[in-house]
Amino acid sequence: MTTFLKCLVVVLVGSLLGLAATYYVLVRGVSFDEVKAGPWTRWPKNGSMEIDPYARARLARSGQLPLGAAEGLSFFAWKDSDGNTLRARCDYTVSSPVPPSRYWTLSLYSPSGSLVDNPAKRFDFTSAEILRAADGTFRIAISRHARPGNWLPVGNTSRFSLVLRLYDTLFDFGMAKVEAKALPKIVRGHCE
Repeated sequence: MTTFLKCLVVVLVGSLLGLAATYYVLVRGVSFDEVKAGPWTRWPKNGSMEIDPYARARLARSGQLPLGAAEGLSFFAWKDSDGNTLRARCDYTVSSPVPPSRYWTLSLYSPSGSLVDNPAKRFDFTSAEILRAADGTFRIAISRHARPGNWLPVGNTSRFSLVLRLYDTLFDFGMAKVEAKALPKIVRGHCE
């Protein structure tokens, strides 16, 4: 009988540890194949047949549909270039460069993964509509308060994330190291 109880305890403890590890990975966003470049993070296997089961579960839980490998690349940022969490009470500037691509978007999301609702109904910028300087560079202001030029309002959320999507790009590094200088900088300005 003691052998049976020992086996039962081992199975129970193993199951609880497995469930706890799965919960941690799903909630914290820990991934086995993430590639970081400054504030930007990418998961090269998302959208491919090689996606790991934890990433598949995380995507199913969030309801997000990743770009396929042949469609483009997605980069996510929850922090600025200095490593501080993106907060709506602060102003930010997102500036060039963006890797070469036929088309790109920069979108602002709430912590729940939905677009940030705001009175201006402006949720993103695209490469086709962005205002650029004479040298081709751009700056996007992210703030609760209206700004001239390229402005993304943060609405009433407390925190937010940015998603940069590159469509039809030759820029592909798979699992290789990503250079932060190839992606936009996110610089924090004044905080309320």
